[in-house]
Amino acid sequence: MVTSEPRTAPGARDSGIPQNVAAERAVIGAILAEEGVLERVVPILEPTDFIDPRHRLLFLASLDLFDRGETVDPVTAAAELARRGWIDEVGGQPYITHLVTELPTTVGAEHYARVVQRAATYRDMLRAAGDIGELAYRADPNVDASLSEAVEKLYSVRGAEQRRDFSMLQDLLVDVLQETADPQGGGIEPTRTGFGDLDQLLNGGIHASDMLVLAARPAVGKSALALTVARNAALGQGVSVAMFSLEMSAEQVAARLVSAESGVENNRLRVGQHTDEQQAHISRAIGLLSRAEIYIDDTAGQTLAEIRSKSRNLNKRLLDQRSRQAAEGATPRGLGLIIVDHIQLVHAWSRTPVETNRVAELSVISRTLKEIARELHVPVLAISQLSRAVERRKPPVPQLSDLRESGSIEQDADVVVFIYRADMYDRDEFEEEIVVDPAQSSAGRGQVAQLLIAKHRHGAVGAVDVRFVPQVARFEDFFVQEEPPEDSAGWDASPSDNGQG
Repeated sequence: MVTSEPRTAPGARDSGIPQNVAAERAVIGAILAEEGVLERVVPILEPTDFIDPRHRLLFLASLDLFDRGETVDPVTAAAELARRGWIDEVGGQPYITHLVTELPTTVGAEHYARVVQRAATYRDMLRAAGDIGELAYRADPNVDASLSEAVEKLYSVRGAEQRRDFSMLQDLLVDVLQETADPQGGGIEPTRTGFGDLDQLLNGGIHASDMLVLAARPAVGKSALALTVARNAALGQGVSVAMFSLEMSAEQVAARLVSAESGVENNRLRVGQHTDEQQAHISRAIGLLSRAEIYIDDTAGQTLAEIRSKSRNLNKRLLDQRSRQAAEGATPRGLGLIIVDHIQLVHAWSRTPVETNRVAELSVISRTLKEIARELHVPVLAISQLSRAVERRKPPVPQLSDLRESGSIEQDADVVVFIYRADMYDRDEFEEEIVVDPAQSSAGRGQVAQLLIAKHRHGAVGAVDVRFVPQVARFEDFFVQEEPPEDSAGWDASPSDNGQG
């Protein structure tokens, strides 16, 4: 029985508590007076949205009748309340009759339902604020854990805009036309990875609202490939990239980008052991990368609430900036890509170690990252580890079942891409089965890698050959790669040469 809140008399209004009891009466009265009203307001309201306990019980009784396929009216509602022992708590048959007889019209029931829901949302905000205040008064020594819990409480407030109902196909078709339109005409094109064959398999790149999981064993090059994609998207397409680096510091990420761009080994950069010619390449690489709009957050052990909050704030800030700068008719774009490196280091609830089911936690993490992609309409590239089972397989080619700790990663992902580098295993034994035609490679043995698309919700699966340059941890298009001219800084800025899109 739902009677935890103090009973509110009809028409009463406690000062300072958001509520609209008149709107509640109008909604319940309309549900009881006219068939079909309940179906229209169910997508908007939940039983806990009613502050008056009588209205909450009447709504619950109406839902029970509806679930059993029975008619919802004053008589059946009173019978259901009596069956469940609630009839006296709602004021008996007289109050039920009063709700119907005093109802002026059933028109606008959805409007009143939204008024009720809006007041409930504000009450939820007050409860969250109270809980956050208690956290502050508690003054726990672990301030990071307290902040994380505070953010979670705030984002647990479920607003009306998050509750959606069916959409008409004819309305959606207009959106499809806009999305497939030329980007200069207002549509938003996919975020390209910069690898020609991979983008072709992905129908142009990573699409908004999609989650792409990039998985491999340690030291295979997951972060290197993610950084390559970030660089290609930011420089080749001009999109903004947010990267949550839970494994490397922001300075390490920047150094790896400079190393890959300049062609100078990272260890030489760190100790300053490079020639004057290499210094020129480094300077040009820094000049080029300075134009890349890549935002790096290297906070260790971030929670889902923090990732969601920071992504929302950055996306809103970019949208606000570009809406003022956008030409007439153009669609301003916020973030073009979110990268999480990697999801096994993300905490679902709090940074404080707690006894928890890690598989269940990974399920929450993967599902929430997909929700972030849909909410912000931004593609998410999530890096994931693989289990050791892949190394016991001959040939050791990754499979979807190798995704570490959670099958829900496979379920939630729109695209799953594995990195396979046969040079890390027995090339003589497996090369023939894995590499399509190694004779075409100008990279030589030990630099051939494959990107295996094992799942693609919107298209075909397949394999893409790429070249991996281990000295600078850089991935390049395999067949069209050309050696950079002597006066260039590592990667050529031309998309046609390196597939940098």
